[in-house]
Amino acid sequence: METNNHSDEDAGVLASMGYAQELSRSMKGFSNFAISFSIICILAGGITSFQLGFSSLGGFGVAVGWIVGTIFATIVACSMGQIASAYPTAGGLYHWSSILGGRGWGWATAWVNLLGLIFVLASVNVGAYTLFTQLILGNIFGVDVSGWGYGHQIVGVSLIAASQALFNHVGIRITKILTDFSGYLILFAAVLLTVMMLYCAPGFHWERLLTIVNNTGAAGGDVFPHSDSLIYAFCLSLILPAYTITGFDASAHVAEETIDARNVVPRGMINAVLISGLFGFIMVCSFVLAMPDPTASASQGGDVFFNLLAQLPVPSWLRSLMYVMIVVANYLCALAGMTSTSRMVFAFGRDGGLPGSKLWRYVSPTYRTPVPAIWLVAVLSCAVTLYSSAFAALAAGCAIFLYVSYAMPIGAGILAQRKRDVMTGPFRLGSLSTPFAVITVLGSLMLVWIGIQPPNDILISYVVGIVVVLLAGWFLVEKKRFKGPPLGGLAPTVTETMLEEEIAEELSART
Repeated sequence: METNNHSDEDAGVLASMGYAQELSRSMKGFSNFAISFSIICILAGGITSFQLGFSSLGGFGVAVGWIVGTIFATIVACSMGQIASAYPTAGGLYHWSSILGGRGWGWATAWVNLLGLIFVLASVNVGAYTLFTQLILGNIFGVDVSGWGYGHQIVGVSLIAASQALFNHVGIRITKILTDFSGYLILFAAVLLTVMMLYCAPGFHWERLLTIVNNTGAAGGDVFPHSDSLIYAFCLSLILPAYTITGFDASAHVAEETIDARNVVPRGMINAVLISGLFGFIMVCSFVLAMPDPTASASQGGDVFFNLLAQLPVPSWLRSLMYVMIVVANYLCALAGMTSTSRMVFAFGRDGGLPGSKLWRYVSPTYRTPVPAIWLVAVLSCAVTLYSSAFAALAAGCAIFLYVSYAMPIGAGILAQRKRDVMTGPFRLGSLSTPFAVITVLGSLMLVWIGIQPPNDILISYVVGIVVVLLAGWFLVEKKRFKGPPLGGLAPTVTETMLEEEIAEELSART
């Protein structure tokens, strides 16, 4: 009874914003949390990017950098949660920016967010393929994959993306089950991995976590060029938590499939960040404590974690089990990412923001999922891996640039509040709203600066190019064509009665 009441209320809120309830609304609180928690996936970013913290300032860069990054991510999630509580729609960020900053700002937010989501999804799938071949095929089954090349990766990543698209295609229920399982898996594997590391540690040398060691340059395996500035090196260490704790906008992207979205979505985002931050902090600190020789480990650069895990004096079956859980967690991380990204495509297409929008906004009457949008995301996520040798830098950079798409509606909200009354939802920050928004905007700009430092300075030309293309695309084409979402006052409004009739007609036609 309560669920039905919430569903009716959710559909009414959606109708008041000018949209019919097309997607299947069946996600509850844990599932909404789990999709963001799965995309954050500390077993993905926290492991594969561990060297970004350790090769900056050693244990200090890992521990203190992670704390600073988690606090910032929590502030961002709270600011996003406040807006999501007022406007619980698929597409989230794009919709909020359109309402608070105008259709041009919303259009730009959509493209920044979409590019970031696609590149991050692609990078996780490439990581899942690499981990599968090296850890499962190589280490467990003894298959020689040293001769496997780019062609094998293309086939492998394509198969992975196709399977994830198929799961998304057949309905949100199966995706929900898998992401719920992913949430439990990540917690269990992170705890087990932490226990393994601490059990095998040569001693509890807590001072390692507070000792500043400049590992830039050769000392850190040349992950970063050498720098004598410790402040600069600490800034570089923030890439580890920033790359890991991102993608939590997924809770907002599935708002139209979540029951009691105005209350559940903010909690989902914030809890995903807090729990990931806490368990991730304990986990990455255990890596530092388990090292027999931190100096020797640092010199291994990107191989530091996997060499450490391979050398742990634990039973082979336990190590193999950990390999399997890491690979599965990465696969499910990308699965949740595809769910989030496809809803972004659906929402943007619904308002005419994409070429071929009529196709991308289509929802299957059988599965109640945006099928064309799902398969478009799968194809694009594979296509961008073919781009160039700059893919790794682009993927890492776009993960950080996602924070720019987070900051865009939040920054617009500051200005909107000064000019007019802004609709609010049940979740409100009160007096913390403006300070949190300012921190979000300034912190995101700082992350962009950090993200384009060597060796990722190749991103500078791409960033400039993207800005030029967006400006040209808006002023030359989209400014006249793109109307924006109904709630932004940029499209004709409809009465609630008309919307109810429209919903009934759509559902009747599809059944």
